[in-house]
Amino acid sequence: MLTLTRQHQIFIAFLLVVLMIITCGHHFVSLHNLPGASWAVFFLAGIYLRSAWPLLGFFALSWWLDYMAYAWGGASNFCLSPAYVFLLPAYASLWLAGRWYIQRHHYTWRTLMPLSLSMFAGLVLCELFSSGGFYFFSGRFAEPTWLEFAERTFVYFPMYLESFMFYAGLALIVHMVFVAMLSLFHRSTANN
Repeated sequence: MLTLTRQHQIFIAFLLVVLMIITCGHHFVSLHNLPGASWAVFFLAGIYLRSAWPLLGFFALSWWLDYMAYAWGGASNFCLSPAYVFLLPAYASLWLAGRWYIQRHHYTWRTLMPLSLSMFAGLVLCELFSSGGFYFFSGRFAEPTWLEFAERTFVYFPMYLESFMFYAGLALIVHMVFVAMLSLFHRSTANN
């Protein structure tokens, strides 16, 4: 299992907050082409942050960013509907998938199977809650059907999957570099 100090967790939480803010899309003109990182942020928070309190903090940050985008950023209110509440279980699914994975994490290749399973389960549940909740309960679609929802999922889900995998891959690279540097540091101090 991954062992992180409190300082490491605070630093990681800070990085995740910054990532979520700069990829929101409505706040920084120069970064508007970055894909949204919210899904990856919740998953990574589940892996790296031990307490459940950051989950609530990221819920609040997500809501605040959406509100700011609507109120002052000129974003459409199309997504603000009664179905917005479905983002809570959607994001919690990703966080819980991260929590499930970290209990099975090892520094070996065999960790890829539980990592893949947790990502798959978290992503599918998140998509069902967020997109399914919006499609069926937002009131924006006259006659929602499961067939049309499936068609829309095949169109939009790959974009969410792509951005999630981009940030998860980036986190994996940063994690491996950090572990390698820490290992070198420990070896050099042990030799002295």
